[in-house]
Amino acid sequence: MAWEGPPAPYRIETERLVVRCYEPGDAPLLKQAIDSSLEHLQPWMPWALDEPQTLEQKAELVGFFRAEFAAGENFTYGIFGADEAELLGSTGLHPRVGPGGLEIGYWVRASATRRGIVTEATAALTRVGLEVCEADRIEIRIEPRNRASTGVPRKLGFLEEATLRRRLPGRMGGPLRDVTIFTMFREDFDSSLAAGIRAFDARGERVL
Repeated sequence: MAWEGPPAPYRIETERLVVRCYEPGDAPLLKQAIDSSLEHLQPWMPWALDEPQTLEQKAELVGFFRAEFAAGENFTYGIFGADEAELLGSTGLHPRVGPGGLEIGYWVRASATRRGIVTEATAALTRVGLEVCEADRIEIRIEPRNRASTGVPRKLGFLEEATLRRRLPGRMGGPLRDVTIFTMFREDFDSSLAAGIRAFDARGERVL
């Protein structure tokens, strides 16, 4: 289902990062980031169990991300350093949590952990989701055992609403997994956590 509010910006710039819609030339960067991080990603990301994939498969995936973005169905971003030479991870604003809500998902490559990259990107996406996309709430859903990931919404002031048992698909046909839901409503967000960010639409016009 497409997002019913204003579309997400194509490009977001923070103090250290560029968070933007994937482009066709990003396929090799995406493959390298994932291939170098399989041991880091596979315990938490079920899709990583199907890796490594070919460069052609990654090119198809990037094309799929762009098509979804243009249709307003799903807003998947690459996280890059300021020079955009390396893909540090991936994130997104996903309209899959009911009316008025956008979910933020994220992963970061193994070599980019413990640098505050996900926290910085998530703060920016939270502000964009609430102020540009006009969402009523932002949700982050994480397996509770993933302590590194659950630390991000806590740092940003998200409310830990509940842990639901056996709600996420299992890995490789294994048992269902628990999920903890964190929520931020528009009136509760402190925009100073993402002060100074800039966001641009597909034409390069600034929207934030």
